[in-house]
Amino acid sequence: MNAPRPPFVAIGLLSACVLAYEVLLTRLFSIVLWHHFAYMIISAAMLGYGASGTALTLLKEKIIPHVGTVYVMAATGMAFLMPAAFLLTQQVPFNPLELLWDKTQLAKLLAIYLLMMLPFFCGGLGIGLVLWHFGKEAGRIYAFDILGAGVGSLGVIGVLFLVPPNKVLIVLTALALLAAAVAIIELKVRPKWLAGVLAGLTSLVAVALPGDWLQVHISPYKDLSEALNIAGAKVIEQRSSPLGQITVVENTRIPFRHAPGMSLNATEEPPPQLGVFVDGEGPSVLTRFDGNLAPLAYLDQFTSALPYHVLAQPHVRPQVLVLGAGAGSDVLQALYFHAASVDAVELDRNVIDLVRQRFHDFAGDLYAQPGVHVHEGEARGFANASREHYDLVQVALLDSFGVASAGLYGLSESYIYTVEALQTYLNRLRLGGILAITRWLTLPPRDALKLFATAALALERNGVPNPGRRLVMIRGWKTVTLLVKNSDFTASEIEAVKEFSRKRSFDVAYYPGMRADEANRYNVLVQPYFFEGAVALLGPQRQNFIDRYKFYIEPATDDRPFFFHFFKWKAAAELFALREQGGMPLLDWSYPLLVTALIQAFVVSVLLILAPLAISRCRHILPTARVALYFLAIGLAFMFIEIAFIQKFVLFLAHPLYAVAVVLCAFLVFAAVGSWLAGRWQKRAMGSGYLIVAVMVMGVLSLLYLAILPGLFQAFIHLPDMAKIAISVVLIAPLAVCMGMPFPTGMMRLAATTQDAIPWAWAINGFASVVGAVLATLLAIHLGFAMVILLAVVIYGLAAVALRGFA
Repeated sequence: MNAPRPPFVAIGLLSACVLAYEVLLTRLFSIVLWHHFAYMIISAAMLGYGASGTALTLLKEKIIPHVGTVYVMAATGMAFLMPAAFLLTQQVPFNPLELLWDKTQLAKLLAIYLLMMLPFFCGGLGIGLVLWHFGKEAGRIYAFDILGAGVGSLGVIGVLFLVPPNKVLIVLTALALLAAAVAIIELKVRPKWLAGVLAGLTSLVAVALPGDWLQVHISPYKDLSEALNIAGAKVIEQRSSPLGQITVVENTRIPFRHAPGMSLNATEEPPPQLGVFVDGEGPSVLTRFDGNLAPLAYLDQFTSALPYHVLAQPHVRPQVLVLGAGAGSDVLQALYFHAASVDAVELDRNVIDLVRQRFHDFAGDLYAQPGVHVHEGEARGFANASREHYDLVQVALLDSFGVASAGLYGLSESYIYTVEALQTYLNRLRLGGILAITRWLTLPPRDALKLFATAALALERNGVPNPGRRLVMIRGWKTVTLLVKNSDFTASEIEAVKEFSRKRSFDVAYYPGMRADEANRYNVLVQPYFFEGAVALLGPQRQNFIDRYKFYIEPATDDRPFFFHFFKWKAAAELFALREQGGMPLLDWSYPLLVTALIQAFVVSVLLILAPLAISRCRHILPTARVALYFLAIGLAFMFIEIAFIQKFVLFLAHPLYAVAVVLCAFLVFAAVGSWLAGRWQKRAMGSGYLIVAVMVMGVLSLLYLAILPGLFQAFIHLPDMAKIAISVVLIAPLAVCMGMPFPTGMMRLAATTQDAIPWAWAINGFASVVGAVLATLLAIHLGFAMVILLAVVIYGLAAVALRGFA
């Protein structure tokens, strides 16, 4: 009987399932908790892979006679553990908002972490087992592995456009069962009829299971849960896509009165509203509109109405660009002030469709009103590609107050509020036009001063010698609005600012030539913090003020796009000491959570991956220090480059989802090509010369891309999406091919010398990936994504040197 060949198809299917499940979990946990738990999910996936290498090493003598059976068991185990682990994590009463003062929350977080690891352990066990048993075919096996991963990562996003996440989990369960069935055939596992049983079970799971048996339970601490606890609230519409789960809530007993930051002097009430929540956060609102502007008078009582009063001239109707239009509140405001035209940009098609179709009667066909043009797209991408010029560019209040005040956005990469973003918006203004940005008011000031510093720097980079003459900032009791003008503010415009604020009891925080005694008049603070901060940020000691400030208010850039990161270690102890006086909301806790996740990932990895191996009798096959360094290095470097380049391409593809799907898929698919080439070249000669060349090419390409990508992106940003996707793939391909070579090269080298060390190497590489997933983001916050890429190149260089020391 012919010996079975490696189960290439089964490996591809299983790997596709693993990556699809990883992407799906980031979507599910965005709904259940908050989106930045994605870092923990990636780390948990890699931990499962690493722990599987440990299991293979410890149990190799028992596994050797039953390789096919163990592989089938691993794939089947993953199929059942994917839904089971997710259901169990929802039973853990974890509240991240209590993490810093409730010690039990760390244990609950660890429980979730370990539960999420289990399906990845099974997936890693199957893939690692095949790599070990068929080590000399590692190049081709790894090629099918990452090819499947690439297809899975792209395919799941496509499926998420068609069905909700809980139903996708059923699809992946069926796919894992199919991988087990195919493996029975490829590995010639007996009894053969078991393949038919698994294939039948695959069909049963895919067809017979009801879609609602896997319910997604949103955290009780999210905005949607709180809204549904109010008497009379009910969900009247829900839609899902990879961009978010949209939930529309109606309350006929206690109606929504969403008017963020409305003047306390206001006497008008909003018309009836529906609450619109995205992944349980919000609300934004859909306001009843029948074409009559009179009921919209309340919109004149927001700080965001200021630019219309500054632009007010007889017989002049402004042309307005609204970035982040959502359910249309800012569009209604523009119509109330008789805008000549409104270009409304919204990323999520589901939100646009709700306004245009499902609630078109309630919304009064808002997005079909004369002069209103709706564009589906990302705000920054639209502004980059547009050639139109406007009197007003309005950046909507995009996040909920609860999320902003709780420090939940600290790890969010946002290209909306970077220096380069503000330069782009200013380029869309006519001479004398105004950029208006509204943010939630937080005390002590954080968002507002960081935004003010960012605007000042953007003006300076645009060649404005005195930025202070082009800036105005006002604050209400809950919101702050910043105006950035494309020329100096005139005396009459400044008078309009003062009059607008006086009538609504808003405080003027800054205008050109403002005196200190004009600040802090209505919503009185202990000190005029906003005015003092604005003056300091325009003065010669700006950097000194930023360095001394309790919060991190350094302007965000495209290389370090963490606008919501305000955490400083030197202030953490002081803020934590105030926890019993209500000081915890002052602490941007998402950053400490990232550090905690890194420490936890490191400790758990050591305990589950390295320690069992070190203390077992398997330690006699411990790889040399050079081998360990090699697999550690390539695990870190691959993760660094992958995460950094996803961020680099977000701007060009003008859509975060496209960036993740296209870049991840391109990296994995072309890395598979590199792996296949490495397998062919390794068979011809055992030398590592081609790997040295690959590392050198990686280094040159990385440095070249850092230099030319910004200009290249700007030159092609106006092209259609498909053209930009093609350009992205062409740019990524040569780099990815080189990145696909190091891992299979090392595995084949071990297979030819010390094959028993392969599971060790698999475990060490998994350990590096666990840490690298979190460490890449941490380094990007402090050093920028460009430095993360450079570090990856250096680490790959160390790996190439280490390869020379293999026995």
